[in-house]
Amino acid sequence: MSDQDSSTSSTSFPKYLEHLSGDGKAIGVLTSGGDAQGMNAAVRAVVRMGIYTGAKVYFIYEGYQGMVDGGSNIVEAKWECVSSILQVGGTIIGSARCQAFRSREGRLKAACNLVRLGITNLCVIGGDGSLTGANLFRKEWSGLLEELAKNGEIDSDTVKKHAYLNVVGMVGSIDNDFCGTDMTIGTDSALHRIIEVVDAIMTTAQSHQRTFVLEVMGRHCGYLALVSALACGADWVFLPESPPEEGWEEEMCLKLSENRARKKRLNIIIVSEGAIDTQNKPITSEKIKELVVTNLGFDTRVTILGHVQRGGTPSAFDRILASRMGVEAVLALLEATPETPACVVSLRGNQAVRLPLMECVQMTQDVQKAMDERRFDEAVKLRGRSFEGNLNTYKRLAIKEPDDKIPKSNCNVAIINVGAPAAGMNAAVRSAVRVGIAEGHKMFAIYDGFDGLANGQIKEIGWGDVGGWTGQGGSILGTKRTLPGKYLEKIAEQMHSKNINALLIIGGFEAYLGLLELAAARNKHEAFCVPMVMVPATVSNNVPGSDFSIGADTALNTITDTCDRIKQSASGTKRRVFIIETMGGYCGYLANMGGLAAGADAAYIFEEQFDIRDLQSNVMHLTEKMKTSIQRGLVLRNENCSVNYTTDFIYQLYSEEGKGVFDCRKNVLGHMQQGGAPSPFDRNFGTKISAKAMEWISAKLKGSHGTGKKFVSDDSICVLGIQKRDLLFKPVAELRKATDFEHRIPKQQWWLKLRPIMKILAKYEASYDMSDVGKLEPVHNHGELSAI
Repeated sequence: MSDQDSSTSSTSFPKYLEHLSGDGKAIGVLTSGGDAQGMNAAVRAVVRMGIYTGAKVYFIYEGYQGMVDGGSNIVEAKWECVSSILQVGGTIIGSARCQAFRSREGRLKAACNLVRLGITNLCVIGGDGSLTGANLFRKEWSGLLEELAKNGEIDSDTVKKHAYLNVVGMVGSIDNDFCGTDMTIGTDSALHRIIEVVDAIMTTAQSHQRTFVLEVMGRHCGYLALVSALACGADWVFLPESPPEEGWEEEMCLKLSENRARKKRLNIIIVSEGAIDTQNKPITSEKIKELVVTNLGFDTRVTILGHVQRGGTPSAFDRILASRMGVEAVLALLEATPETPACVVSLRGNQAVRLPLMECVQMTQDVQKAMDERRFDEAVKLRGRSFEGNLNTYKRLAIKEPDDKIPKSNCNVAIINVGAPAAGMNAAVRSAVRVGIAEGHKMFAIYDGFDGLANGQIKEIGWGDVGGWTGQGGSILGTKRTLPGKYLEKIAEQMHSKNINALLIIGGFEAYLGLLELAAARNKHEAFCVPMVMVPATVSNNVPGSDFSIGADTALNTITDTCDRIKQSASGTKRRVFIIETMGGYCGYLANMGGLAAGADAAYIFEEQFDIRDLQSNVMHLTEKMKTSIQRGLVLRNENCSVNYTTDFIYQLYSEEGKGVFDCRKNVLGHMQQGGAPSPFDRNFGTKISAKAMEWISAKLKGSHGTGKKFVSDDSICVLGIQKRDLLFKPVAELRKATDFEHRIPKQQWWLKLRPIMKILAKYEASYDMSDVGKLEPVHNHGELSAI
C-alpha cells in the first residue's frame, strides 16, 4: 500500500495522468430509460474519477427531461454527494422517458442548458434508445450552438470554446440486450432476484408436487429466462430468440410427465415476457398453465416476477462492473477529440473495452429485425457466442435422449471434489454427469476426495441422481484437503479395478497440487495415464491458469452483504471505523474486490506489501474523513496479508491513533464465506466450464479406447480456466513455473490492476495502469465470461 501516502484533494492531480487532466472541463452524468441495479455505483465512479482528475462533474436529474428543463435539474456534484449509494438499487439522480428530447426544439433547449454551464462531456447510463439519442445530440451539437448564437442566447465566443460534444455510454439494462458487451449493468443483480424467488418456490412446489410457470422480464431478449433456467435446472424455457418448434405442446407435456414418472416432485417452466412461437405469436404464461392443466391435470401455478427483478441491492459483480465502467468512461471522455466517435464502455471477458456506440446499437437492432423476419437461428447467433453456448448447454442438460439413441463410448469417467467446499461445486458435478452420459460414457462419483478414491468409495451416478443439485451449496460428494501422494498405490489400484478411463477433478489449490502429484506418478502407475482435467473451484480464487474460480463470486457477495450491514450499523453511531478480516489464504482477491464492491477505505493484502507508515497514512486519511459528512470507515484485511500486522494489531493501532476522533470495531467473517446457496454466476460458470471439461475428455477418449493408447503427454493433464476472454486448457506442467508454491498463489494476478480504482474512489492518490485502455475496439460477439 506504499502509494497510499497522502489524501488527494480535487485540486491536486497526479503527474502520471497529467495528459488526461480534467482541469477546466465539465462532465454531465445522467441515467436514462429503465433503471437497473448498479447505476448508482456507475454514477459514484464517474463523479469521483471526474473530481479526481480535476474536472467539474454535474448531476443531470431525471435523464433527458432534466437536461431539457435545466435549472435545478443540473447541479454540480461534490465528493460526499455519492457516499453511501453503492449499495442502493435504482438511481439516485432519477430516470425518465422524455418526449421533448426527441424533437430538435427540445435538444436545442438541452444544448443551451449544458453550454451555459460549460458541459461538453456527457456520460449517459442507459439502454440502446438512450445512447442513440445521445449520439444524435452529439452530431447536432455544433448546429444547435450556431442556432442558439443566432437567436442571441449565447455569444460567438461560447460557440468556439465549446465547439464539440463528447459522448460516452454505459449500458444499464437488466435484460443484457445490448450487443458487443458480455454483461450490462444490472443483469447479474436481476438474476440474483430471480434465483432467490426460484429457490423459494422450489421448496413449496416440492411439498405439493406442483408445476410452477415463472414469467421473467425480457420483452425482446431472452437472456434472463435462459440463464435462470440454466441456473435452476428448469424443465422448459421459452425465449423470443429461439421459439419452440411446431408440436411443442405435446413434447413439453411428455417431458413433464416423464420427469414426474422419475419421482421428480416439481416442474419449473420459465417464460420470457416476450416469448413467441415460430409464427411470432405470443406464448403467455397463462396459456402454458392452461395447457399443463388440460393435458396433464397437474396442479399448476403462475408467478410473474415483474419489477422485483429491477429492485433490491446490486450484487458484488454489478458494483465492480459499474465502478470499472465509470472510471473507464471518464478516461474515455478526457481522451476524446472532435474526431472520436461516440463510444460505449463495455466488458469483454474480465477486461474493460471501448466500442463504437452506433455499431453496437446497429447490431442490437439487427437481432430484433431477424426475430421480426423469423430468422431465429440468425438472431441467436447475433446475440453472441455466449448466448448460443448457454442455449446449447441448457438443451444438453435439460433433455435426456433415450438410452437406445445414445451411442456408447464404453468409457468410464470419474468425478472427484478436492479441497475446501465452494458454492457451485454441485452445479459443476451435475453438468459433468449429464454431459458425460449424453456423450455415451458411464459416469462415476468419487466420495470424500482422494481419501475416498483410495478407499474405493466410488459409485456409478445417473442422470436423475443429480437433479436439483445446481442450487445447493457445499459439496454433496464430500470433499477433503488430503493430497494423493501418500495413497498413490491404492488410488492406482482402485482406478485400475474400476477401469477409470478419465478423471475430472473439481477443487482449489489442493486439487491443483494433487494433479501435479498424479502427473509425476504416471511413469510408475499406468492407471494414471488417462486424460485428467481440473476445474477450479475455491473461494480464494488462487488457482494458476484461471482468472476466476467457482465459489469466489458467492463468497464476494457474502462479504459485500456483510459489509453493507456493518456500515449500516454505524449510521446511528457516527465516527466509527470497522476492520474486517476476509478469507483467501495469501490471495488478496476477496479483500481487494470486496473492498471495491463495498466502498472500503483500504484493503490490506499480501500481494502489496505495507508497513507502519502506510497504516499511519490510513489513520490520518480516516481522521480527515471524519471531519466531513461521511463519518464512518471500512477497512478490509486479507487473513494472511502480514505475519505481524494482524487484525488485532491493526484494530489496536487504529483504536489508539484514532482516540478522540473515531472508535474501532473488528469483525472476522470466517467460514460464512464458504457457505450459502451459490450465486447465479457460480451456478452458470460451474455448469458451463464443467460441460467444456467433459467435451475435452470425450475428444481425448474418442478413437483411443480399445487401442490400448496411454495418455502420457503434458496436454492430457490440464487445468481448464478462463483467461481474459477465453476458456483455455493449460497443461499443469506449464503452469508450474507460473505458481508461487510457498504462498499458494499464481505469480501474476489480473485483479491487481483494479487495485488503484479502489484507492482513487476512496480519495487516495494511486498509479492507474493505462496500458490496456484508450483503444476503440471493433465490435464482435460476446465472449466466454458471460458465463452468467
